[in-house]
Amino acid sequence: MKRFGENIEEAHVVIKEWVGLFTQNLYVWAHYKVSDKAMAEDLVQETFLAAYQSFGSFRSESGPKTWLFSILNHKIADHLRKKIKEPFIGEGKAGLETYFNGTEEWNADASPREWGVEEQELLDNTDFRITMQQCMERLPDKWGAAIQLKYLEEKDGQAICQDLEITPSNFWQILHRAKLQLRKCLEIHWFKN
Repeated sequence: MKRFGENIEEAHVVIKEWVGLFTQNLYVWAHYKVSDKAMAEDLVQETFLAAYQSFGSFRSESGPKTWLFSILNHKIADHLRKKIKEPFIGEGKAGLETYFNGTEEWNADASPREWGVEEQELLDNTDFRITMQQCMERLPDKWGAAIQLKYLEEKDGQAICQDLEITPSNFWQILHRAKLQLRKCLEIHWFKN
């Protein structure tokens, strides 16, 4: 099991080579995960900085690409954890009256309606996916992170709660509110009357 030395010059040369080889792959993955170009660039930069700082601990038993992706995935998880903890003004019950009346029944104009389209048809439609992404970007950060982890990355609720350090009831409440907002946005911008 070869271990790279603590030599700063060696670290500088190797990391510089890795930047040239792996930046694009790391960026594409980060952008896919966070849907924000600037944040993806920052996460890749932080990945290379962390790799440089811990270069002495790199063991060549795994490839450098695997090691860098591991670092990047930790950076992404930390980013999403931070986003979910950011306070959102109006996160309480405020806003739910848009959807529900005092007896917790749907308001007539906010009640979900049938879209009349198969889910797979929508997901195969590039224009719909663009609209969906735009609606996701309109969600508060913590809501968007919850939707992304649950439905796009298909993680289970318990794992998401653990990753984001939130309680299950808080997670399901966030998820419910996010789905309501996402549905409303899609109905306005895609499923117009």
